[in-house]
Formats: sequence, C-alpha cells, structure tokens
Amino acid sequence: MSKSCPHTHAQALPGLLAGALLSVWLLFGGLDEASAQTVPAQAVAAPASPLLNSDASGLAALDATLEQRLQVLAVAGAKQVAPNQARVEVELGRLDPRLRLAPCAQIQPYLPPGQRMWGRTRLGLRCLSGATKWNVTLPLTIKVYGQAYVAASDLPAGTVLAQDQLRLAEVDIAGEAGAVYTQPEGWVGRHLAKPMAVGETLRSADLKLRQWVQPGDRVQVMATGSGYAVAGEGQAMGVGLEGQDVRVRFDNGRMVTGRTIGERRVEVLL
Repeated sequence: MSKSCPHTHAQALPGLLAGALLSVWLLFGGLDEASAQTVPAQAVAAPASPLLNSDASGLAALDATLEQRLQVLAVAGAKQVAPNQARVEVELGRLDPRLRLAPCAQIQPYLPPGQRMWGRTRLGLRCLSGATKWNVTLPLTIKVYGQAYVAASDLPAGTVLAQDQLRLAEVDIAGEAGAVYTQPEGWVGRHLAKPMAVGETLRSADLKLRQWVQPGDRVQVMATGSGYAVAGEGQAMGVGLEGQDVRVRFDNGRMVTGRTIGERRVEVLL
C-alpha cells in the first residue's frame, strides 16, 4: 500500500465500475435535485413497501433491503477516499430509541453534506412518501483495512525510531485520527511523543513535531494567492515547528506570519 488516510486520493475506477457507482449516487440521493431531474424516474425509484419496522419496544429498525442500500452507499463513499487495495467494512448502528417514525412507503438514504465516510460517521434517511415526512440520521462505523507500520515491541516516549522497531501489518486506517505510515522514510529517526504498545499503529500524532526553523534563521518565503506565487527571503522571528505558524520579517521591515513547511521554508497564503 502506498497511501494513507489524510493523504488519500480518489481511486481510479474502470469505466464500468465508475458508471455503476454513478448509478448508486443517483439512486441514493448523492446528487442535488437539479442534477437528479435529468435521470429517468425509474432510476431513482425506491421500493414501495415500508422499510422501517418496530420491535416490541417500539424502536424503529431497518429492514434487510434498506440495510443493503445503506451498505452500498457507505462503501461507495468510503472508496472515494480509501487507499487502493484497501478493504472496507461497514457496521450500521441503530436509530435513536426515542424516535417514533411514521410509516413510510419510500425511504431515501443519502450522504449528508460535508459528511465523510470514514471512521464513526452518519448517513441520512428521509421519508419521501408517507403521511408524515421525516428526516433522520443513522450512526455507522466504517473500517478501512490496509498495510501500515505498527510497533514491533513496547516503545517508551522519546524513543528515536529505527527501522527494526516497527513492522508492516494490516490495520484499520480509519480507526483513529491522524495519518498512518506506509513507508519508513516518514518516521525513521523521528522521536515518539508518547509511549506505544506492541501492535499499536504509528500515526502522525504519535511523533514529535520537527523543528525546521530556528529564531534568526534566514528562511525562504513562498507567498501564494489566486493564480500566482512569489518567492522571497526573510528572517525568522521565532521557532518554526512543522505545520505551525512562525513570524518572518523581510529586509524592508514588513512582518508576515506563515506556516512552516520544510527546513527553513515558510508558506504565506495571501
């Protein structure tokens, strides 16, 4: 595996599979209403039978048909951001037990705006045909399994990581926040910020931030805006840790604040 969670890219799909996924998004409300109007009505029709049942306690439960549709929608969403060759598993949760939903002949699962199909997340369910329209969200957990580095033994905080201290294993990339590592170049020689137990996945948050800029360093500054970029040089006015802000003074006395992106390199967004 050559990709990890925060640095994932959309999978390149063969034409037939891409077409199938497009049909899934249309069926499950992945496109806005204006786009959906261009699709034949039969392509978005949902089963005409109720898809929510109530158990003895009155709790609304999903039937098998709706569960399958939710599974397909969640997997399709996860594969848009999952690494190539990753294995995706979906665990559907339960609706809020306090809900008392009216019967509905046509239920549409959909991906809520801005919701990412990764880790603990939610899908939407809305009633399109019933005496009472309703709109709820269903919790679910998406697991994305791929190869990444894990601790080969217990490691204390402050350990300077060497090649033989970690090994590749299949892990749930989406299980926790932070990037995983698929290549040793990303972590060899780095310091652990916290202890790691044997078998624990190494993530970006487990490593101490690298100090790329010292106070007084001459740094390269890249100022970027809409459609242009300008390079310059200035003097760092403080410590620059990777990904963190640092103030820089140019020779003309102007001060700017930018993000530390490399050894004596700062990026300023205009």
